[in-house]
Amino acid sequence: MVILDVSIVNVALPSMARDLHFAPSALQWVVTAYALTFGGFLLLGGRAADLYGRRRLFITAVSAFAFMSLLCGLAQSDTQVVIARALQGLAAAFMSPAALSIVLSEFREGKERNTALGVWAAVAAGGAAVGVLLGGILTQYLNWRWNFFVNVPVGIFVVLASIRLLPHHIGEENKKLKLDLPGAVLATTGLMALVYGLSEAPQHGWGSLHVIGFLLASGVLLISFVFN
Repeated sequence: MVILDVSIVNVALPSMARDLHFAPSALQWVVTAYALTFGGFLLLGGRAADLYGRRRLFITAVSAFAFMSLLCGLAQSDTQVVIARALQGLAAAFMSPAALSIVLSEFREGKERNTALGVWAAVAAGGAAVGVLLGGILTQYLNWRWNFFVNVPVGIFVVLASIRLLPHHIGEENKKLKLDLPGAVLATTGLMALVYGLSEAPQHGWGSLHVIGFLLASGVLLISFVFN
């Protein structure tokens, strides 16, 4: 779902632009808003899974992802889509590391874990490839909104399956760990500055002060994070 939602939306962008009257410069934010919050909060999402329990956080994040997908599909303006996409990326940033850590903790090291990680990688790669094809079919024969609606039944199924199948002992809340707020702020802002700088480069050029400024700020923040 996380990877699929990057590629599936690309196909629907022209239809979204027509229906919601996107300004040409604002359309890229449908993709950038998702990438910005996903990339920026990924480290924090992994830390939160250790702090508050992987099973609990995974189920909560998948529920939030499905709900934000529904809001994206129901959006009536370009602003609503961009805000919902940013919140969808935030949910993905907490969902993805929790899911991977569950796989690592539940399968024994060796052949069993290697097989599980192989399936994980294959599904991720398949999501990127299928997203383009599925996005085209849904946009052509239904509506661009179905590129988001398709996540809702999948999300409900994953939540119900997780409640039934995932043992309660998985990644229980660790009260000994504390959230390092300075580290969280530095890592999150540093990654967001990096993703934003990279996403703006095609429009402004790699040599523009706008892009260089954000990339430099990202370097300073991430180096500060390492020292912290």
